[in-house]
Amino acid sequence: MSATAPFGRRLAAAMAAHGPLCVGIDPHPALLHRWGLADDVTGLRTFGLRTLDALGGRVAALKPQSAFYERHGSAGIAVLEELLAAARETGTLTVLDVKRGDVGSTMLGYADAYLRDGSPLAADAVTLSPYLGLGSLGPAIEAALGSGRGVFVLALTSNPEGAGVQHARDAAGHAVAAQVVDGARALNAPQAAAGEPLGSVGLVVGATVGAAARELGIDLASVRGPLLAPGVGAQGAGPRELAEVFAGAERSVLASTSRAVLAAGPDAPALRAAASAVADEARVALGL
Repeated sequence: MSATAPFGRRLAAAMAAHGPLCVGIDPHPALLHRWGLADDVTGLRTFGLRTLDALGGRVAALKPQSAFYERHGSAGIAVLEELLAAARETGTLTVLDVKRGDVGSTMLGYADAYLRDGSPLAADAVTLSPYLGLGSLGPAIEAALGSGRGVFVLALTSNPEGAGVQHARDAAGHAVAAQVVDGARALNAPQAAAGEPLGSVGLVVGATVGAAARELGIDLASVRGPLLAPGVGAQGAGPRELAEVFAGAERSVLASTSRAVLAAGPDAPALRAAASAVADEARVALGL
């Protein structure tokens, strides 16, 4: 499928072909050690390219965590650029986990870095933080939609501290998370009206948030965009949690895991087997 097709359409096709699984490429020092690699740029590069070699073209998406590359300075960023370029060659969608959120020209700078054709750090989608106001993300969302890319906006995250902000209500009783969801729904409306299977403005909804969406009056299915669901595997979410959190929105879910797959490495067949098992478990849990 053309890279200029809307991100939501490309992601829906990838999920149909490979299952609803996104594998994070998170080179924690402990994982590097487990793979017999040094916690340096050489180990970082080997880790990412081995993961891509094993899983490229076999999962719906790969999600490099920018922080683990940034900690190695400019040489680490160069490794991230190489990984993103190599992923493009395999046709595998990438979600760059950067959680950027800023205002004005600064947000435009982030958009230029991660969502512009020709940028060495360009990915198919990025994660964004809306807590300076969803409107502040406008330059990134505009850049994404204009280039066939996507965004995943933090809505209901699985960290305990998140609830203090995301569950807070305004004077009218609307939760902050519900306002983020409403904004994503509105942004996806044109693509939904055009018959796209998924919009290109997705949300990050932790697979461990339990009944939070229902308790806050949030209809996740109405977003008509992809729902990136971190927390599967090592963070405690399994089939029961996926079914509970995403009831009614199952076909929009992109389950995300890192350690549950990467811990099987560095052997490529073992990585593939682990990814296949998690994808199959997600399919069953979501009734797909």
